[in-house]
Amino acid sequence: MSRLFEELDYRPTPIGALVLRRRREARLGVDIIEIKLGDEHLMSDLFTASEIALAQLGLAACDSEGLDVVVGGLGLGYTAKAALDETRTGSLIVVEFLDAVLDWHRTGLLPLGPTLIADPRCRLVEGDFFAMARGDGFDSDAPGRLFDAILLDIDHSPDALLDPRSESFYQPEGLASLASHLKPGGVFALWSDALPDAAFTARLEAVFAEARAEPVTFHNPLQDRPFTQTVYVARKG
Repeated sequence: MSRLFEELDYRPTPIGALVLRRRREARLGVDIIEIKLGDEHLMSDLFTASEIALAQLGLAACDSEGLDVVVGGLGLGYTAKAALDETRTGSLIVVEFLDAVLDWHRTGLLPLGPTLIADPRCRLVEGDFFAMARGDGFDSDAPGRLFDAILLDIDHSPDALLDPRSESFYQPEGLASLASHLKPGGVFALWSDALPDAAFTARLEAVFAEARAEPVTFHNPLQDRPFTQTVYVARKG
């Protein structure tokens, strides 16, 4: 029988203490891997439907082949894995701010790490996604490189931030800077823990040629009821 609770790693970071832990969920009879940042519950492998949908919805909106993709936020790796599962993906850069998360994947402490590392299309990069979006982009080997899709899952929502440094990103100027790193017709997709927000969709529409909010509803086994999160999908003109 597995342990009821096990702390796998603890790291201080510039934005708070980061904890990776495994615990037994007795009601469901499963082990859960989860990440906390300070008092914030970041993610759990019990709930991955919307992280996977982020990649599926974002890449489904792309028209071309040999897609060049960026994922902002590595986390447990489910968005990156879903991006690689798309056969049209030609290259993937995953930008992660916290070096501990990169270590967990590179050492195999997180289950999807070996799969991501072994895929020649995938490159894990330590960096500040929001600073990259304001600057020369997401590929230090090719400043100014344009991408077919940029998929973002870092903050809880555009209004619930992990760190104040990202606040300006969700305003029109920040979104316009992000759009400058997309090819014509390129797609920006954003994960949110909240229900669709008409005000944020309108901000996207002010920058992109088209934008929509896609509710992603899944069963929450802990509460035994449906739960809805959101993926925003915007296309550059």
